[in-house]
Amino acid sequence: MNIKTMPLGPLQTNCYIVYTDESAIIFDPGGDGEKLVSWLQEVNVTPVAILLTHAHFDHIGAIDYLKEYFQIPVYVHEAEAEWLEDPQKNGSGLFPVGEIKTSQGPDNYIKTGSTTVDGFTFEVRHTPGHSPGGVIFIFHEERYIIGGDSLFQLGIGRTDLPGGDHQQLIDSINNEMFSLADDFTVYPGHGDRTTIGFEKKENPFLN
Repeated sequence: MNIKTMPLGPLQTNCYIVYTDESAIIFDPGGDGEKLVSWLQEVNVTPVAILLTHAHFDHIGAIDYLKEYFQIPVYVHEAEAEWLEDPQKNGSGLFPVGEIKTSQGPDNYIKTGSTTVDGFTFEVRHTPGHSPGGVIFIFHEERYIIGGDSLFQLGIGRTDLPGGDHQQLIDSINNEMFSLADDFTVYPGHGDRTTIGFEKKENPFLN
């Protein structure tokens, strides 16, 4: 199982593509759909789904382009089911980026626990705080986490947007992320990757 990082969209949000020799899952396609398609064609893999760590505008900008091109479903946590189509809820209406939204809502809801999507198996944990429907995707065999905007290298997600809650985020990180082994790599929504062990020791927001 391979992982590709692509900073995309107005905030250069980290999009991750987890892929095998034949197929892929796209996590958080923040924009630049043509760039994503071009890379997928270069490596000759076909995406089977789009999964969202949460539905803020900078994580959803390429959804319509990819859905039309590949005819693939979109998954989001039920707590943010209406955010894809609503610029006020997804935050784009609060920033000078123009309205960013999708033409329709999600196709499926993300459920917590062990999950398999078209042959890709991972664990989902609910990590609210940055947003109500925030989740992380844990690939246990590969020892990495796609963590969205919960935990960053020496930082944490902002909690001043609608639905944010600082203490809830701290609890989510401590209970759902720091309960994992220190050697797990965290692939965050912004910035460089890190590890659980490093953040336990060095993150100034959590010590």
